[in-house]
Amino acid sequence: MAGLEFLIVVSVMAAAAVALPAAKDGSGTVPNRVITLERAFPANEKMEVEVVRARDRLRHSRMLQSLAGGIVNFSIAGLADPTIFGLYYANVKLGSPPREYNVQFDTGSDLLWLACTSCQGCPTRSGLGVDLNFYDAASSSTASLISCSDHICSSITQTAYAECFSESNQCGYSFQYGDGSGTAGHYVSDMLYFDMVMGNSLVMNSSAPVVFGCSTSQSGDLTNGYRAVDGIFGFGQQDLSVISQLSSQGITPKVFSHCLKGEETGGGILVLGEILDPRIIYTPLVPSQPHYNLYMQSISVNGQVLPIDPAVFATSGDRGAIVDSGTTLAYLASEAYEPFINAINDLVWQSTSPFVSKGMQCYVVNASSSITYIFPPVVLNFDGGATLVLRPGDYLFRTEHFDRTEYWCNGFQKHEQGVTILGDLVLKDKIVVYDIANQRVGWADHDCSTTVNVSITSGKDEFTNVGQLSVNRSPRSAFHKTHILFLMIGFLL
Repeated sequence: MAGLEFLIVVSVMAAAAVALPAAKDGSGTVPNRVITLERAFPANEKMEVEVVRARDRLRHSRMLQSLAGGIVNFSIAGLADPTIFGLYYANVKLGSPPREYNVQFDTGSDLLWLACTSCQGCPTRSGLGVDLNFYDAASSSTASLISCSDHICSSITQTAYAECFSESNQCGYSFQYGDGSGTAGHYVSDMLYFDMVMGNSLVMNSSAPVVFGCSTSQSGDLTNGYRAVDGIFGFGQQDLSVISQLSSQGITPKVFSHCLKGEETGGGILVLGEILDPRIIYTPLVPSQPHYNLYMQSISVNGQVLPIDPAVFATSGDRGAIVDSGTTLAYLASEAYEPFINAINDLVWQSTSPFVSKGMQCYVVNASSSITYIFPPVVLNFDGGATLVLRPGDYLFRTEHFDRTEYWCNGFQKHEQGVTILGDLVLKDKIVVYDIANQRVGWADHDCSTTVNVSITSGKDEFTNVGQLSVNRSPRSAFHKTHILFLMIGFLL
């Protein structure tokens, strides 16, 4: 299969998702994986924004051998409206025989962990309407426990992600979160399964070993069944994350991308690979950081740079500017928050009635008016000349709607610990690429309900065939068309 390459074209619909990998050729080209997302919304229910902020604070505190190309089936559920409490979860297959698990997609952590059969305090029912499954290593013929003497445990221990449970000789972990929630368990190695779709629609089953956590206890918010899933799927850049494990085995490139649809119907695209778009602008990552920290320099409101010391955004200790696709809202360090809110209020006070609700800056707006013409554009400026342009709908969200009035609130919240975090609110309706290998993050405005191009070679061949998968058997040769394949994302209503 040398020289076999795949062009992945993704289209979004309200259905289950597939993932499209590519072949690794003789030159060492690393393939791509495409994952799709679903959005999970509670039926006809609203949730206080304070609950969303509490969830964000929780997140912030925990901040294959050579294979032929194919399709990996992961799906993710999330939240489009910040007044409704949701999350993203991926569907993964683990164990032999394989079982399906729904795990929260989290770029703010590294570890993949599942609730195990012996878990204490783990929810048994979920308000998301999905079945909860517990992992049982004893029922998998390919499972093996990681012992304290295993070199894997030694390497994990050096990164403070593991500890040795001497009484059981098991390599374990214990995470405690800021609100008192926590999880603990031990490490397991087992097979991650996925379907591979090759040229001319040939389907084969493939697998790769991964190390993940078997959670035996949970506490605090993790015991709440209202939004319970089977575990957490960390997409951080450290060696313990699955994307790093698969990359080290030559199965995926060390880059992933997403595009989150911002409309009420939600949806989006998640690609284990690099989405290609000539409009994407990149800015470097701050090196040697556990999160996706950026060199943020300033904020402009209506074309005017705000008088904020750039040191406010600098990475130092627990401070810095972080991109986190799992955080629902957006957060500014307190030194930046006040000038930002004041600048907007000074421009809109004649057209709105500003007020503060539960610590958030909100506005009463005439229902016949458009926020696009009332509120100013906001631009976040980064190293390398990269700018993240935010329209009013990118940083405001509506909380109430009446015949004559609407209530809108600013989605930027004050972060007392001095961290600036760019969450889904400002990342929606954009392609965002996390290029771990080249230590950079890029973005571009995009209609996330349309197809995207994905890099299939290190030379970034770009081809567009809307709604169909094409196979390129030489770098620039003719295509051999295969089945139409769609990456679907939709709501659980």
